[in-house]
Amino acid sequence: MLPNLTVMPAAEKFMRRIVRFAGLPAGAGFRLLVSPGGCSGYNAEFSAEAAPQAGEQVLEINGLRLFLAAESRLLLDGMTIDFVETATQSGLTFASPNQAPCACSSAGASEPGVARIDVGAIGRGRPPLPPQAS
Repeated sequence: MLPNLTVMPAAEKFMRRIVRFAGLPAGAGFRLLVSPGGCSGYNAEFSAEAAPQAGEQVLEINGLRLFLAAESRLLLDGMTIDFVETATQSGLTFASPNQAPCACSSAGASEPGVARIDVGAIGRGRPPLPPQAS
């Protein structure tokens, strides 16, 4: 079952750029893996991928393909995904109207129920190329 989630325009634009600049063939998508953990309640990883893996379902949003594993689908149900950019950090945010605020000062999130993923965490789903010999 696919989750009922809201992807804000800024997050959709960010995801589209990740997929477009990954150099993958048509039909590629944005893999989003969400798991419980962290002070704000969620850990997330994402990458551009050519196709979904076994067990993943595809959620299409305005032609953008999101590849979601079963656990991610459960955790994302009812969530709002946005992209926030400030002078010091940028990343996807995940907000749930049902989540209590985190009281931990090390969360790094300025809003209750929000987990931030730095752009540096972007993976392309492929191993890095070895250095070229001169």
